[in-house]
Amino acid sequence: MNILIIEDEKALAQELELFLTKNNYVCEVCYNGSSASEKIAVNLYDFILLDLGLPDYEGLDLLKEARQTNPEAACIILTARAEVNDRVIGLDLGADDYLAKPFSLLELQSRMQAIIRRKFGVPQNVVDLDGFLVNLTDRTIMYHVNPVNTITKKEFDLLAYLLLHKNRTLTRAQLGEHIWGSVINDDYDSNFIDAHIKNIRKKLSAFAPAEWLETVRGLGYRIKTNA
Repeated sequence: MNILIIEDEKALAQELELFLTKNNYVCEVCYNGSSASEKIAVNLYDFILLDLGLPDYEGLDLLKEARQTNPEAACIILTARAEVNDRVIGLDLGADDYLAKPFSLLELQSRMQAIIRRKFGVPQNVVDLDGFLVNLTDRTIMYHVNPVNTITKKEFDLLAYLLLHKNRTLTRAQLGEHIWGSVINDDYDSNFIDAHIKNIRKKLSAFAPAEWLETVRGLGYRIKTNA
């Protein structure tokens, strides 16, 4: 998933980036509101971590911009402000949660996972796809009791993102943007996604056909499930 970190404290921003990258998120960092505003205007993100106390920009105004241009992004406010009013206004403007500094990185991760479960309607960390058990927390796949060990990190990222958007068709561009980063070069080759899907199907077919992983001709891919 693609995350924009907006934090003027460089040490904290870098700590967040390192922690989240290790936990398989794709991160971009902005140290001021002006650069964040530019990125929000042209890129789509899954999460925005927003410090309200920016030196050059009113954080609540930036939140308004994010709600307008990135309406599907989940937003967590990071603030050292003691005033309850700022937090209430932020939540009223569409923020999904807030954390007061200093905070635990593990608590941030837990809050993000809770938002993901709520936002995408995935109440359990383990999802059953016709016998394939996909564990979104442990990042493992089992077919009944047999582990599927050949799936790579990026292949799992791709499957997990499709699963979070189950029954919704995602284009190759959307998948590339949210799995490999928010900026796709002009010479981006959509066959890159096709190759990954082909590899996933081949690896899963060693256990059973993955008929739930569908190609939507001319559009992209989706995971179709009744769950």
